Amino acid sequence: MSDTPVTSFLGQQTPLPASPEEAVLDYVPNPRTGALYLARFAAPEFTSLCPVTGQPDFAHLVIDYAPAETIVESKSLKLFLGSFRNHAGFHEDVTVGIGQRLVDEMKPRWLRIGGYWYPRGGIPIDVFWQTGAPPEGLWVPDQGVSSYRGRG
Repeated sequence: MSDTPVTSFLGQQTPLPASPEEAVLDYVPNPRTGALYLARFAAPEFTSLCPVTGQPDFAHLVIDYAPAETIVESKSLKLFLGSFRNHAGFHEDVTVGIGQRLVDEMKPRWLRIGGYWYPRGGIPIDVFWQTGAPPEGLWVPDQGVSSYRGRG
């Protein structure tokens, strides 16, 4: 892998991809390959569509990962997550699918994703997925998102 980051999106205006399948995630070399650390992305305004009604669904996503050889470039991740605005999928499929795509392409040491979905039909749904136990010695803080409490 080259030491020079190569990205498709930095420094230019880039429209949202039409779908998650069309979205391109960029990865750059991990600047600290010898260090065990956790990187966190929070997307508190994530949206997708209900596959049954077509109505928008809203979630607060938290993605934690321990990088290996590469890290995900944040603008490409933002565009990838934004591409779900026109994507119909159940909460479980969307949350786990995002995590699996990052793992398949980036190959981190460890990854977890928490999808804290706002109520649909009066029931909030929280979806969690991870690649396995975190590496020994990795500090994994709480994701810091409370379960939905409504007006209480």
